[in-house]
Amino acid sequence: MRTKSFALAALTAMLAGTTALHAQTFTFTTLDNPGDPTFNQLLGINDKGVIVGYFGSGAAGHPNIGYEIAPPYTKYTANMQPGSVQTQATGINNAGLTTGFWSNTDFGTTPPTDANFAFLREPTGSSFTYISAIDALTASTPAVSQALGINNSNVVAGFYNDVNGNAHGYTYTLSTGKYKGVNVGTTVSTVATGINDSGEVAGFFTMPDNHTYGFVQNASGGVTSHFSVPGMVTTQLFGINNSGVAVGSYTDGNNITHGLYYNSATGSWTVVNDPNGVGGTVVNGINNKNELVGFYTDAAGNTHGMIVTVKP
Repeated sequence: MRTKSFALAALTAMLAGTTALHAQTFTFTTLDNPGDPTFNQLLGINDKGVIVGYFGSGAAGHPNIGYEIAPPYTKYTANMQPGSVQTQATGINNAGLTTGFWSNTDFGTTPPTDANFAFLREPTGSSFTYISAIDALTASTPAVSQALGINNSNVVAGFYNDVNGNAHGYTYTLSTGKYKGVNVGTTVSTVATGINDSGEVAGFFTMPDNHTYGFVQNASGGVTSHFSVPGMVTTQLFGINNSGVAVGSYTDGNNITHGLYYNSATGSWTVVNDPNGVGGTVVNGINNKNELVGFYTDAAGNTHGMIVTVKP
C-alpha cells in the first residue's frame, strides 16, 4: 500500500519563499510502536496531543497497521478499518474524528499494486463508526482515494485518482456529504493534505515539467500561496494549523528528504531535520500548540516516528 508521501499561467504570482526562519528551536523525541520498531510514521496530532500513525512498511507480508496514541504515550490503540488488510491513520481533530485510508490486499510494491480507500472514523460512545464512502469520485485502477486531514468542523482534505491515474484534491464535509474540488491552476495533479479551522487547505501540486510545489489555498479558494524550496524540484506540504503555519518536506539533489516549517502568511520557512535522520526527515502534522509529528530514517534504514516541539 502506498505511503502518504508521492501549468500555472503565471508563476510570477508564486511566493518566492526564500526567507529562512532562524528564531525557532526544535526538540525531537522518537516514538515507535513496539509492534514494529523498524517502521513507524506519525502523521497527525490534535491540540490534546493525541497522535495517529501506523507501523509496517506496506511491503508484501509487512502491512500498514494504523494506531492512535495519547499522552503520556505509553498505550497504543489500534485504528484499523474493519475488514481491512492494511490501514493508515492520517489525521485527527480535537473531537477524536480521524481520517485515513485502507486496503484489502498486501501486494507490496510489486504489481498488482494495492488499492487505497478513504475512510473517516467517528467516535460513537465507547466505540467507533467507520465511514468508508469518501471515495465516490475515484476512477483509477486500482482505486486510489486518501483522506489525509480533518479540521474541527469535520471537513476532510484528501484526493482521488482519475482514470489516467492523476490526483485531484478535494474537501469533504461530513455534515452534508458534499465534495468541493481543490484546484490549483492547470496542473498534472493536485493533492490536498491538510485543512485548518478557517478552511485554509494545504497540499502540493505537480506541473508538466515534474516540478512539485507546496501550496496553501484560502477558504474561498480564490487566493493560493505557492511555495518551493529554491533550487529543489520537489516541495510538499502535509499539514496546516490555525496560524497558517504549514509543515512538509522537500527532496534535495541526493534524493534525501528534509522536513519543512513554513509560514504561509510571510513566506518564511526553515528546515526541520531530526539529528538521527541521516536518511531523511518528513514533518507530516502540526497542531495549534506548535507541536509537530512526522518520521525520519536512521543510518540502518529504519523509519521512526518523531514528535517535535517548537519554541520561539
